Amino acid sequence: MTIYTTLRSSLVALLLISSATVGIATNAANADAIDDITKAGVLNVGVFADFPPFSSASADMTLKGYDMDVAQALADALKVKLVPVSVTGQNRIPYLTEHRVDLLMSVGYSKEREQVIDFAAAYAPYYIAVIGPKALEVKNKDDLAGKSIAVNRGTLEDTSLTEVVPASADVKRFDNYNSVIQAFISGQTQLMVVGNDVGAQVLSRQEALAPEQKFQLLTSPSHIALNKKEDRLKQAINDTVAKMLADGSLNKSSEAWLKTPLNPANLKD
Repeated sequence: MTIYTTLRSSLVALLLISSATVGIATNAANADAIDDITKAGVLNVGVFADFPPFSSASADMTLKGYDMDVAQALADALKVKLVPVSVTGQNRIPYLTEHRVDLLMSVGYSKEREQVIDFAAAYAPYYIAVIGPKALEVKNKDDLAGKSIAVNRGTLEDTSLTEVVPASADVKRFDNYNSVIQAFISGQTQLMVVGNDVGAQVLSRQEALAPEQKFQLLTSPSHIALNKKEDRLKQAINDTVAKMLADGSLNKSSEAWLKTPLNPANLKD
């Protein structure tokens, strides 16, 4: 074998190794969350485990609720198994960025969060509402004049109410939601101001009182959060939410869990 032949063989081998290395690197660069989810056969979804009516343990100890309906629809669309992962308000963003979960449910949009994570389309309404018995006519903030209203002290509900309430209203501030609800149910106050998550529990249980939402003070819908630069997964989420809106299944979940029809206007930031 000549020196030329040896050099040529070495060069060819080097080129083959280089091509293989480039191919591996290219495949790694092109791989994304959907590839990983499909390969694993599971969709890991970060949820609050005790957040009724969005997600909470049922009689059979599985998580049920509005969030779980949507998460299951996403898993079905991707043709994988849904695996709920319990998270807290403190650890859920790190769980996402460290890829311990593929996405997060019930995340409110903010510019600060958008610096770290991405947001798919809003899928769940979150708003603060004035709730009162059906027999009491209250249509707007002016109708709060002279009324007694329960609210959780120092919360966004308290701030939102304080901004609009007439001076003649009797605002009773309590230290927790249970006290707010009890004051309203017992007749200590005529109205209460709570988020629709808390409100749904009251609306579903107090048939004699027949409570209803009178009007909203603030709207901030929930989004599904995912990592940056996951365009295919974001599109899959948006497509699934759009389909659920179109076929009525999202409204069905709203009526089942939030005890009110879904108003698409409440899905706008």
